[in-house]
Amino acid sequence: MAPVTVKKICCIGAGYVGGPTCAVIALKCPHIQVTIVDLNQARIDAWNSPDFQLPIYEPGLEDVVRACRGRNLFFSTNVDKAIQESELIFVSVNTPTKKSGVGAGFGADLHYVESATRRIAAVANSSKIVVEKSTVPCRTAESMRTILEANCKPGCRFDILSNPEFLAEGTAIADLFSPDRVLIGSLQTQEGKDACAALASVYANWVPTARILTVGLWSSELSKLAANAMLAQRISSINALSAICEATGANIDEVAHAVGYDSRVGPKFLRASVGFGGSCFQKDILNLVYLSESLHLPEVAAYWRQVVEMNEYQKRRFSKTVVDTLFNTITGKHIAVLGFAFKADTGDTRESPAITLIRDFLAERAYVTVYDPKVEAEQIWQDLTEACPDLTLEQIKKQVTLAPSALEACKQKEAVVIATEWKEFREISWQTVYNDMTKPAFVFDGRLIVDADKLREIGFKVKVIGRGERI
Repeated sequence: MAPVTVKKICCIGAGYVGGPTCAVIALKCPHIQVTIVDLNQARIDAWNSPDFQLPIYEPGLEDVVRACRGRNLFFSTNVDKAIQESELIFVSVNTPTKKSGVGAGFGADLHYVESATRRIAAVANSSKIVVEKSTVPCRTAESMRTILEANCKPGCRFDILSNPEFLAEGTAIADLFSPDRVLIGSLQTQEGKDACAALASVYANWVPTARILTVGLWSSELSKLAANAMLAQRISSINALSAICEATGANIDEVAHAVGYDSRVGPKFLRASVGFGGSCFQKDILNLVYLSESLHLPEVAAYWRQVVEMNEYQKRRFSKTVVDTLFNTITGKHIAVLGFAFKADTGDTRESPAITLIRDFLAERAYVTVYDPKVEAEQIWQDLTEACPDLTLEQIKKQVTLAPSALEACKQKEAVVIATEWKEFREISWQTVYNDMTKPAFVFDGRLIVDADKLREIGFKVKVIGRGERI
């Protein structure tokens, strides 16, 4: 049987992965109709908004949507219609870490994946290629195939593929335009290989065939977890070294630069910080820990668990540095936190180090003023409420205020804490900041973005993560 010619694609899930990925497919494949569906009416309304106030902030995304929406890119809540009309269906729903039950705190919650799979089986009236796009535990495709085959209509067959995303928030569109690789996993049957070829033909419209890797289904699922675990491991490793630097007087920037020159190591992901965040790293490592324990590999589980534990330690260590430096108490003191997103060029706050820092500051009874250029106020309040279950939102708002600008956030504060590496924090008028602060004025750089010497010349007391200077 020849590979299916893909003319219509459906993506179930209009979030950080499904939305940008399928928007770029629509842009690069004008001959393919792409419909992104979601049960969240507000999210779909945002994707369809006349002024392009999209639900996701990602540089370049608006331009892509503007070029395609209404032509061959559509956003809808009519899930059933999109499933029925498409030859290929991406399942790109959320897979959060379980909060209760078996595997709580480690395993992935596959409720949304199962719901989407059952919906496909219930409404599809022709054969489909179903593509795992969500990050899932190894062998999830087997569960999906079991559900589809047990519930499909006569004459319908389903081929399951794994096509994990390797996007970095903030550069997702560039990553999609020119990916390091596109990974497609399939069963090594003829039908599986034909389905794989059908999806590969979509990407081949703009991705060189040498970068389209085809592997077994289980290898593809595990490769996604492995890639994120390795990247997070590098961050935790350099952060562990940053603690040694601070204790010895070494400079983590210099150490990382020297190590990165080794061609076997390379410079990427060797930048010390207050810790990693985002939707993937911690979740995927914990998933790997749970998988290892399920396979009776306790030493492997312990190894990967330590990557997350080191990340939590780095955040605790940084907040403790703030307290220790401010004369061992921040009770009643006013602190500006610049940045709330987990990294620059995104509005995503999932697992953001800023949340942990602010929670710790609130526990010390400090007053905190927060500024972030892209994170909505509603999201900040929601995150802090979840992080501080012992406090009501009303109590949190007595200690936390939101500022409209970085300069406003810093006024009359004892300390400024840089939690996100937004470009504007590099370019802010630090002289103006200093003039309006309570003295002595402290800056705590958790992202290695300020010129510490220049700030000291202005009059600041500066602590930079990974540097052993005394102030």
